[in-house]
Amino acid sequence: MNISDGAARLKSLAAGRGSISQFARTYSLQIGIVFVALFIWVLFLIGSPRTFLAGDIYVAFMSTTPFFALMAIPLTLVVITGEIDLSFGSVMAFGMTAFSLVFTATGSVWLGFIACLLAGLGAGILNGVIVVKIGIPSLVTTIGTQFFWAGVVLVLTNGSGLGMTAVRDTILYPALVGRIGGVVPAQFVWTIVFAAVVWFFLNRHRFGAHVYLTGDNVESARLMGVNVDLTKIITFAIVGFAAAFAGFVVSEEVLYFWPTLGGGYLLNTLASVFLGGTSVFGGMGTIFGTFVGSFIIGSINAGIVAANLTGYWTQLIYGLILVVSVALQTVLGKRFR
Repeated sequence: MNISDGAARLKSLAAGRGSISQFARTYSLQIGIVFVALFIWVLFLIGSPRTFLAGDIYVAFMSTTPFFALMAIPLTLVVITGEIDLSFGSVMAFGMTAFSLVFTATGSVWLGFIACLLAGLGAGILNGVIVVKIGIPSLVTTIGTQFFWAGVVLVLTNGSGLGMTAVRDTILYPALVGRIGGVVPAQFVWTIVFAAVVWFFLNRHRFGAHVYLTGDNVESARLMGVNVDLTKIITFAIVGFAAAFAGFVVSEEVLYFWPTLGGGYLLNTLASVFLGGTSVFGGMGTIFGTFVGSFIIGSINAGIVAANLTGYWTQLIYGLILVVSVALQTVLGKRFR
């Protein structure tokens, strides 16, 4: 090998190392969450090999995790803009209340389903309008609307639920919660669809650039011509729509609508978003990270039970994950600022 060949080879190796390091920097959040997922899976595998080497538990994950992953994915957009939405649990129930009222009045499952989605969309738009037009912080706004919509549900339903058996006679049932090939839950496929669509608009569309710019620096975004108010309202509207859709999916799965629907999904959803690498300060986050984070959160309860620990550990670990994720973001943000 002559000198020129050696120099070319060194140049090629350097370029290879450069491309690898560039790839690692660009996708550091995604790589990090994948390693976290693998680490937790190995821990569960060591602690309970019989459970985590069986296929049934993964089917169970695909069945139940979408109930909050469907909301965590669009919630990522809201958090990237520097805002927060805590009302999605109540919006799940509010959307299903709209379904209940319309279905009872018309007997049409389809009209009820449309009313459910429109109710969720309207609730999300209202959140956004209150935040950007009145100027109330999103934390306060969505805590307030969380109680408001929960109260509306109880008043309109008088605390009574609704059986969903009529839905089984329509295409909505197999389309949303059926088992593809007799194994894969349809709600898992819908979660992938949601993730793919939101990922596209966040990473390959001008709207996504506006979301990141808004979260990074609101004033700079306005100077660059971004309609910050409209961007935030749209993100809240998407969360409201997704919450209503998730509420319908959950109710279909159990074939019953409870007025208390959504009460147990707040911590899981938030933990999925922040574990996935989305910064609580805005301007940073990935849909892939939230998607993987959702299934990490979804697996923890099963892992705890399989390890012969009591269910009381679940909430403790969820809270710990939430606090540690935000703390790491804060520390790393100060270090690399």
